[in-house]
Amino acid sequence: MFGLFDVVRLVMAALIILPVTAVIREGGYYFAATLLGAKDKKLTVGSGPVLFAFPTLEVRRYFFMYSWMEYEELQPSNRFWHGVIYASPIIGPLLLGIIINTLLAQDILPSNMFWDTLMYYLFYYIFFDLIPVYLPDGQPTNGRAIYDLIRYGERSDFLKKEIEEEPLGNVKLGYTEEQEETVKNRDRDRQERSDHTRPEADREEENGYTEEQKETIKSRNRDQQERSDHRKPELE
Repeated sequence: MFGLFDVVRLVMAALIILPVTAVIREGGYYFAATLLGAKDKKLTVGSGPVLFAFPTLEVRRYFFMYSWMEYEELQPSNRFWHGVIYASPIIGPLLLGIIINTLLAQDILPSNMFWDTLMYYLFYYIFFDLIPVYLPDGQPTNGRAIYDLIRYGERSDFLKKEIEEEPLGNVKLGYTEEQEETVKNRDRDRQERSDHTRPEADREEENGYTEEQKETIKSRNRDQQERSDHRKPELE
């Protein structure tokens, strides 16, 4: 039965533990990218309109809904070091989870709702990070990114510039057949979900019904532009 205690736990998980877990996960990216000298790092936490921003960090209004780490090429740029980047959001939460679990077992930390829920979400993220699939927008999970890096020697965690610049049919949409099919499905879904109630709107930014929705669309478009392929050299 879902009671008052469960409501409190749900609110705490949504507003505190999920954001903390997301920051821990993305912090693994950020730490590894910094350690390896990645250029133009940017950690985005949340979705919707921008709440505040620093040179390498952007926090958006709905800070508990989304997170993303972006970086330019590493120096040296080879598949091993990129693999370290992809593995970092898995290794970081895993080590933290082991430490917390050890402290709980030794009664150094009290066993309560906060720690139990935090442990759950740490391993939740780890589990889904390890599944080697492409997400609906064509981006790979870290497990899939590592697999593609080992098998194909290329980063598949952002889309090629040609996808945005060339007409469909003239360019390969992904690094693998699975990614290409995922991107095609994404584009078809976007087309089907386009606004049919305001045909006079010529620009997508004008299709938002509220200022907040328009700002969210602009943030999404800027994210996609920043994540486009930078014509990287072949990884060693």
